[in-house]
Amino acid sequence: MEEITAFLKALTPESEAGLGTSLFKIPRFPFRVGRESRIGQNQFFADSRRQPNSVPNNDLYLIDTAPLMNISREHFQIELRDGNFFLVDRRSVCGTLVEGVIVGRDRAGGEKPLKSGDVIIVGSSESRHVFKFVCNER
Repeated sequence: MEEITAFLKALTPESEAGLGTSLFKIPRFPFRVGRESRIGQNQFFADSRRQPNSVPNNDLYLIDTAPLMNISREHFQIELRDGNFFLVDRRSVCGTLVEGVIVGRDRAGGEKPLKSGDVIIVGSSESRHVFKFVCNER
């Protein structure tokens, strides 16, 4: 059986800065993304910032520099269920755009199946955190 792998590809300088690379392999699922509230630290991945034995809120922390925040502290997660990927909004304020469709918003939550090539905008269409989801589909 082939291993299922998934990646986030940065489509903007801000998303590349958040990932630390242009193409990032998602190491585990669910993979949780949210806003960094401790500005000034160099590492944005949970493993590099947590105290021993503490449970992180996110696996990836993004810096939101917009005048009006687009990214919630606990924004969305990518899940793998029965070989299928889903973007699950974690009750964010602005929601998440997946291929132009709003998932969540106003703390309502929601989810949408993800397929390889889907573009994800974290927050409103004004957000500078834009990624392409890439996976080896079955």
